[in-house]
Amino acid sequence: MGIITTKNLIYEYLRRDDEGNVSGKTRAIDDVDIDVRPGDFISILGHNGSGKSTLAKHINAILTPTGGEVWVDGLNTNEPDNIRQVRQRAGMVFQNPDNQIIGQLVEEDVGFGPENLGVPTDEIWERVNESLKLLGMLDFRMRSPNKLSGGQKQRVSIAGVLAMHPKCIILDEPTAMLDPNGRREVIRAARALNDVEKITIVLITHYMEETIYSDRIYVMDKGHVAMQGTPKEIFSRVEKLQELRLNVPQVTMLAYRLKEQGMPIPDGILTRKELREAIKDAFNA
Repeated sequence: MGIITTKNLIYEYLRRDDEGNVSGKTRAIDDVDIDVRPGDFISILGHNGSGKSTLAKHINAILTPTGGEVWVDGLNTNEPDNIRQVRQRAGMVFQNPDNQIIGQLVEEDVGFGPENLGVPTDEIWERVNESLKLLGMLDFRMRSPNKLSGGQKQRVSIAGVLAMHPKCIILDEPTAMLDPNGRREVIRAARALNDVEKITIVLITHYMEETIYSDRIYVMDKGHVAMQGTPKEIFSRVEKLQELRLNVPQVTMLAYRLKEQGMPIPDGILTRKELREAIKDAFNA
């Protein structure tokens, strides 16, 4: 069993009419099985309403299954006594950093989580220093979060989760409200935590370019896993992704169009460097 495992996961919610009466059920998650190994970088893709954020909320036990099971580091989220430990092991970062930041100063905000866990004061400040340093925000510790850019605020949010020493961080559309520079900052920080600190990362996103360095991608559609595989495997299936109302990275689409025109280019091109080399090989063939 991995650090995150779902078995036949189902989640249904009640629909209500204008008068508040139950009018039916909607299945937001439909028999989902995933297995995430410690230290993996996983991306979960899907259009709006596909179920990807609902799945993320199960990993942090914000939601609990209607059917099936979710296990986080060996803890079953269906057990109420496990909820606190689950949330300590799997920290959650949401798309709007303003909804997570509560401190008047950056260092206060980062220290809030470990303080709630009952961590001794001296250790709290060690964790604050450690987390801010890892996220490249140590020089901003005495700043008001309100005066930071969107990308900087989101890095503070991640630092606050990191200070609780989780084994896994779930990033639920963390760049949805950011400009391109802010998006790059946040994804670069997430990759560094995964590469250097070996923290398991689960990234929920609709930006295809953010997923190309993942170990594995799950593509959600109508509550179930429609595709799964490595980035190269997933982005080799351009037509299937388009059927699921998803785009592909721009460089992947360019390679796909060139191949349509007869150029011998392999499927699953993910980076400009790969495309340059593929074009060079095609002309030298």
